[in-house]
Amino acid sequence: MRFGSGQTCWRRLGRWHKAGVFEKLHHILLAELHAADALDWARFVWMPPTSERKRGDATGPSLADRGKTGSKRHLICDGNGIPFKVITTAANVNDVSQTLALVDGIPTVAGKPGRSRRRPHALLGDKGYDSNPNRRELRRRRLLPVISRKGAPNIKSLGKLRYVVEQTFSLLHHFKRLAVRWERRLDLHDALVSLACGLISWRRLKNR
Repeated sequence: MRFGSGQTCWRRLGRWHKAGVFEKLHHILLAELHAADALDWARFVWMPPTSERKRGDATGPSLADRGKTGSKRHLICDGNGIPFKVITTAANVNDVSQTLALVDGIPTVAGKPGRSRRRPHALLGDKGYDSNPNRRELRRRRLLPVISRKGAPNIKSLGKLRYVVEQTFSLLHHFKRLAVRWERRLDLHDALVSLACGLISWRRLKNR
C-alpha cells in the first residue's frame, strides 16, 4: 500500500490510541463545534446499543442468539446527534450498568471564553436505563434524568430523540470496520471508534 505493511499499520494504530491521539482530535473538534454553537447542551441522549457477532476481547453471548458471541456499543450524544462517548462491552452486559460510565466519560469541552463545559441540562433515556439508584447519582451530579419507567407509557417525544441516537449509530456503521467488529483486540477496535467519532464531528463542522 506504499505506506508500510499491514502489521506496521495496526501496531501504529495501537500506539496512537494508547497515546490518546484520536481522543484528543475528537475533543478538539468538539471544541470547534462548541465555538460555532453547534452543540445542543440542553439534552444529551443515550439509548440501547447495537450488537456485532464477532469474537475477541469484550465479547459475550448475544442476547438475540445465545449460540453466538458478540459485543455492543453504548453511546451518548448531544441533541444534534454528535457523539461524545462510546463504550464497547460484551453483548450480554446490561445497558443500565453503563449509564454512569457514559456520563462520567463526557469530555470537558472548551471553545468559548470562560470555563469549559461538560454538563448538559438533562439526560434522556428509554426504559432500558430505568434505575432509581442511577437517577439519584445523576441528580447528585446536578443532571436532570428524563428516563421512561418500566410498565409506564414512554415519555412524550422521546421517540424522536431516540431517532437522533439511531442516526448516530448509522453514521458509525458507515465505516466498514465498524459495521461489523472485525478486530479481536479491544484497543484497536476502540481506536477506530474514536477516529470515527472525530470524523463525524469534523464532517458536521465542515457542513455548517
